[in-house]
Amino acid sequence: MQVRLNRRSFLAVSAVGALSLGRPLAAQQTSLRLAFIPQENPDKLLGDIAGITDWLADQIGVPVEGFVTIDHAAAVEALRNGDADISFMGALPFVLAEAEIGAVPLLSEVYRDAPSYTGRIFVRRGSGIETLDDLRDKDIAFADPISESGYLYPLAEFLDAGLIAAPNHADAFFGRVFFAGGYQQAMQAMAEGLVDAAGASQYADLLLSPDQQAQVTWIAESDAIPSHVVIARPGLDAELRSRFVDAMLRLNAPENRNLLRYLYGPDGYVRADAANYDGVRAMARRYGLLR
Repeated sequence: MQVRLNRRSFLAVSAVGALSLGRPLAAQQTSLRLAFIPQENPDKLLGDIAGITDWLADQIGVPVEGFVTIDHAAAVEALRNGDADISFMGALPFVLAEAEIGAVPLLSEVYRDAPSYTGRIFVRRGSGIETLDDLRDKDIAFADPISESGYLYPLAEFLDAGLIAAPNHADAFFGRVFFAGGYQQAMQAMAEGLVDAAGASQYADLLLSPDQQAQVTWIAESDAIPSHVVIARPGLDAELRSRFVDAMLRLNAPENRNLLRYLYGPDGYVRADAANYDGVRAMARRYGLLR
């Protein structure tokens, strides 16, 4: 049985900064709307959005608004219907959005000098769970059903080990499968004993308190996954898109790096290369998500 733990809510915040950069953009595009995924506590994320949208508005020269969607699918839908111009999301939601609506990759996150990371299976220390097979008939929380590091890649460890026959047969191995709505929510459920394990990004334990971090460990790690990506809807004004990318790349400068903490905390950004996501496309086909 699959159960969602997250509160189905739509949180929004907007910030309008001073229009300090030169000439205005074309009349048809006078603002920019950013959709954020709740990978961490949504209430904290709202404060982070307010912290970055003011700066971006000042850099780009138009008002910038940000809002938190309930999940990746809602962010893609916001891009589809024009409620959002740009979104920050994982590699898998990007390749799905690329196929569905023609989403355009703009920027890739960099962590620890690499534009890639992994997914892990986390458990509590002292739980007696040391191998994937030990999770038979146990409860597990994943972040989101269309998250690569928070679902597909961690679940693939069970498939490759021969413990699960197919992605849609996970219920035959686990006791219950939960989708918590984000990395932090999945990790919190595991750390608090609500579930026995969590599938999440290799860095997801950093979202726990220091005491909780000391009480958890990981027992399996996935293949490398391309980092999260910043994407745009296909019809976004080209000049505005260019200004946004240039502004985001200025976050790599030493004087601006403190602002990265408002954008999920990467070490920086590089221009995205769509070819780097071919492995994710192959994984999506394995799960029947792409043709």
